[in-house]
Amino acid sequence: MKELELKYGCNPNQKPAKVFMEEGELPITILNGKPGYINLLDAFNGWQLVKELKEATGLAAATSFKHVSPAGAAVGVPLSEVEKKIYWVSDLGDLSEVATAYARARGADRMSSFGDFIALSDVCDVDTARIIKREVSDGIIAPGFEPEALEMLKGKKKGNYCILQMDPNYVPAEIEHKQVFGVTFEQGRNSLKMEKSLLENVVTDNKEIPDSAKRDLLIALITLKYTQSNSVCYVKGGQAIGIGAGQQSRIHCTRLAGQKADNWYLRQSEKVLNLPFKEGLGRADRDNCIDVYMGDECMDVLADGCWKRYFSEKPAEFTREEKRAWLDTLQDVALGSDAFFPFGDNVERAHKSGVKYIAQPGGSVRDDNVIETCNKYDMAMAFTGIRLFHH
Repeated sequence: MKELELKYGCNPNQKPAKVFMEEGELPITILNGKPGYINLLDAFNGWQLVKELKEATGLAAATSFKHVSPAGAAVGVPLSEVEKKIYWVSDLGDLSEVATAYARARGADRMSSFGDFIALSDVCDVDTARIIKREVSDGIIAPGFEPEALEMLKGKKKGNYCILQMDPNYVPAEIEHKQVFGVTFEQGRNSLKMEKSLLENVVTDNKEIPDSAKRDLLIALITLKYTQSNSVCYVKGGQAIGIGAGQQSRIHCTRLAGQKADNWYLRQSEKVLNLPFKEGLGRADRDNCIDVYMGDECMDVLADGCWKRYFSEKPAEFTREEKRAWLDTLQDVALGSDAFFPFGDNVERAHKSGVKYIAQPGGSVRDDNVIETCNKYDMAMAFTGIRLFHH
């Protein structure tokens, strides 16, 4: 297939629309459904991300994409019992490596992952399909599908679920083009490999970055490579736990991603784990309720006349002091930034979410201030010397 006609472009009024190859054939096979313009943008960005994660770590990788940025990305590090609960997979038994990767990618920011496009580095197996089948999702791209998994996924969205098989051997041209306002842009592909050698220039007093943290920093950098800039990514235990994408200000990226990382950790507190949800309340409703309960607008679900919609009994408020005390136990988080930190305020905010290790390009006129702030908290920071803008 050299060309694929699409229903419309980014919006229904943008017609005609298609994707095509100037040379050769499209590197995908459509196994089910009809992909849209944004679906394909998510699919191709997501595939590149998981392919690089697998190459960098040796582990199966998955990502959950929404509007051309990842809502989550992870590799197949085994799940703890608490993680199984907060990702709603505790009833599925032991999961395969690729299923574990997707459970992590989907579960880190379930609000943002709602209606995602999935990318897997490995063949989609039955374990992974069982997770996907019960979540709201638009489609998936993977290098292959087990027959039973494919049949399970074909039943989603009344038979219209988008299933794409990627040619894992496809190598794109070194020069890429896109048009904006009738003007053609040309550049070399960002084919720079994310390797541990990028983390050797440690500029802080603390020089110790253990292998687990180096893995997490690489996951952050690879995730940022396919996230709309400006972007910052918090990673712990083999998964992105907070991604701040597309912000004009670096500190706003850091705050947004930090709040998502905080929410990921707050979900693991006894206060949230033991919320007395009403029998039969759906996963999406529980996710929405948890998000509000943990936030500043908690009375929207706790007020008289409201709480009975969600809970069998009224839970106590999760106070600001209780949340801060719990968050103070979050440790050894890794953080990557797609461009340099211009001020130490980014490090101050990162510290509040348990960041211990940082990878960023360096090169700010205030690098000394940023390094000094890291030293204040005994953080280890590596200057990579590379920028990872993506637009």
